[in-house]
Amino acid sequence: MDACQAKIERKYNHQFVTYEELRQWSISNINRFWEEVWDFTGIKASVPFTKAVDETAPMFPRPAFFQHARLNFAENLLYPKCNPNENSFAVIEANENSRGYVSWRELRERVRELSVALRNLGIKEGDCVAAYVANHCNALLAMLATTSIGAIWTAISPDTGTHAVLDRIQQIQPVVLFADNAVMYNGKVHEVHDKLKDIAQELTQLRACVVFETIPGHEIDLQDISVAHGKACSHSEFVQSASDEAKLEFVQLQPDHPVYILYSSGTTGKPKCIVHGAIGTLIQHKKEHDIQCDIRPGDRLFYFTTCTWMMWHWLVSGLATGATLVLYDGSPFRPLGPKGSGDLAMPRLIEELGITHFGTSAKYLSLLEQRSVMANQKVNLKTLKAIYSTGSPLAPSTFEFVYKAFGPDINLGSITGGTDIISLFGAPSQISPVFAGEIQVRGLGMAVEAWDFEGKDVTNSGEPGDLVCVKAFPCQPVMFFGADGEKVYKKSYFKVFPNVWHHGDFVRFNPRTGGLIMLGRSDGVLKPAGVRFGSSEIYNVILKHFSEIEDGLCIGRRREGDTDETVVLFLRLARGAKFSGELREKVKSVIRKELSARHVPGVVDECPEVPVTINGKKVEVAVKQILCGTNVKTSASVANADCLDWYRRWNADHHG
Repeated sequence: MDACQAKIERKYNHQFVTYEELRQWSISNINRFWEEVWDFTGIKASVPFTKAVDETAPMFPRPAFFQHARLNFAENLLYPKCNPNENSFAVIEANENSRGYVSWRELRERVRELSVALRNLGIKEGDCVAAYVANHCNALLAMLATTSIGAIWTAISPDTGTHAVLDRIQQIQPVVLFADNAVMYNGKVHEVHDKLKDIAQELTQLRACVVFETIPGHEIDLQDISVAHGKACSHSEFVQSASDEAKLEFVQLQPDHPVYILYSSGTTGKPKCIVHGAIGTLIQHKKEHDIQCDIRPGDRLFYFTTCTWMMWHWLVSGLATGATLVLYDGSPFRPLGPKGSGDLAMPRLIEELGITHFGTSAKYLSLLEQRSVMANQKVNLKTLKAIYSTGSPLAPSTFEFVYKAFGPDINLGSITGGTDIISLFGAPSQISPVFAGEIQVRGLGMAVEAWDFEGKDVTNSGEPGDLVCVKAFPCQPVMFFGADGEKVYKKSYFKVFPNVWHHGDFVRFNPRTGGLIMLGRSDGVLKPAGVRFGSSEIYNVILKHFSEIEDGLCIGRRREGDTDETVVLFLRLARGAKFSGELREKVKSVIRKELSARHVPGVVDECPEVPVTINGKKVEVAVKQILCGTNVKTSASVANADCLDWYRRWNADHHG
């Protein structure tokens, strides 16, 4: 960050006293800024660009970035600017039972084999390649091979049910499907044969189903997998067609060429297919890794994620900095080697593998806080530089806990962004302080503000509002897949405020610190007596004060004939805890004291389970619709959809 700032200061004869002054320059000069990021981070291109972006162009339709350049996404990851020693580790893969170490030389060779095999099958630029795989090196190889030839990659974790998978990839009809033979979680092997069979037979354009031997000894009957225009085969058989003489080639493509398809949560309908382009994904990730996070060659980057979640795509781009990726598949609480298991499993992995940047979910850190796991008293965390947290807002008390449990000199980066931008709006900063309960800064080049429902900028007032971005940025999706893609794109982001990106998050900026405070999804905003607030304010309070509460779900209910919205708080209790009228009144009292009388839920009750998406995010909106009487048919994107029946029964029993 400091080096980037100094370079801009020298070139443009500016002096920036604070990070925010630098960010303001970056959004006032977006063409110059993104040109500087291209140069500073070392984007590899066969043809240079003529201009970063037309600053006068509207945000929709999305303006072109880095016009006339030619580059390849995979080449930038496999051959980073720093040119790492080819015998050093590019990837360390870990699971509940083993470790694997892959050098840069081996990574490139294995990508070459797979890329040539895909070419031999006739896969070309613009084809869709799908994967039903866990987070391991073979998944990374398949993605790099796919994007090296200009095909488009999409992946879904194998713990996802058949219906949810087909809801997504049937829309794009891939020509190749990669899959694991089985997966292991929490010490148990989960077979995928039946799901894979059902998925493959519904893909009418499929030419090959390539199966990785992820779990030894669990063979799939490949003859039983129906492939419309080819066959199912093992990975080892598939790459046999790649001759030793064939080289790894990188097709040079226009900057906005599609590389990834990700999916909206689809909690109340079929998921939307969001297409991200090469330069937007690459330069935004390199800006965040190189500059915002200070990830350097030889650092070891970890994120606890599945291949479905956008954080996997963020993680693997770490190769472009010369960092070593640590890919982990399994439970975060399982035994890891000879040093033990349980609550200290992940901290021990940090120690064992020398992880420098450790990414996880707010939920995981909250669980450690509830269990008072003081990792630095048990484990040597000397390599650790940063902890990143996303998926949901990180409670202020958890900030305090992390600095006690992991050490006072790390950068705790609570970050926010999403699938829609495959990156971050709220980012870490190595030259800015960390304030409990706040995301440190808005990312460089991101013109993020908070607007009220009338479209008034309330960023500097401290009032809550909708998160918007008012200037074009490169990681806007290049399109939505499908015949109605342009219409769906516009409706998704530009319907609320014309030509202004509406992200769907409800936020507040601290006028004193500039920090960003996440309040919840704006479509799930609570509004009793006309006062708008986010559900995370309630979650922060109950998790801070009640060890017997494991989780919560806070919903606004307004039914036909109601003159006001009633806030309903469901509590999932920790094992062994009992719900009582006393606990209900205590929760209300604490919320009244910590927030205000208007924040106090009208109803507090126990629930057996909190519904979440397959990415682990709470499904507030679907439950809100149930409580308001809509009773929408929820899609398979809800990982534990059966629990919604409980909320339907609860609503029927509490209709008065």
